[in-house]
Amino acid sequence: MKSYQSRSIEGATPLELVVALYDGMIRFMHHAIAAVERGDVHARRIAVKRVLDILLHLQATLKMDIGGRPAKALSDFYAAMFALILEASGAASREKFEHVIGCIWNVRDAWRQVAADPNANAMLAEHLREQAEQAKAVARPQIPQEDAEQPVSWMA
Repeated sequence: MKSYQSRSIEGATPLELVVALYDGMIRFMHHAIAAVERGDVHARRIAVKRVLDILLHLQATLKMDIGGRPAKALSDFYAAMFALILEASGAASREKFEHVIGCIWNVRDAWRQVAADPNANAMLAEHLREQAEQAKAVARPQIPQEDAEQPVSWMA
């Protein structure tokens, strides 16, 4: 039986998944703060690694050619958060982690507002369908009809 969380993710729109990733970063940042308060270096590093993994995933999935200035702004934001998280972890600083949480929370709220807009979800779904169709066309090149009818003989 699947967990509630995995079922809710399966039915989520792409924008809702982005919000879920931001929620995960915030949750792991709180784990890092708790680890700092306990003096647990290992747990802090694990929590920080998870946040950095999410940031790297978000950075890697940006479509710079399509996203234009907003994609560039997000790329810069992810790079800045990466640096601030490393700094906070190195200093084992609750205050620095809280500052990062505030920054991530602000951007997360913007994504949440976009995800709540049915037009944004419809536009993204259409864009994803178009990309999938383009990918299929590239993966399976069309064979001209006159070439398709010719028998092929193979020689070894």
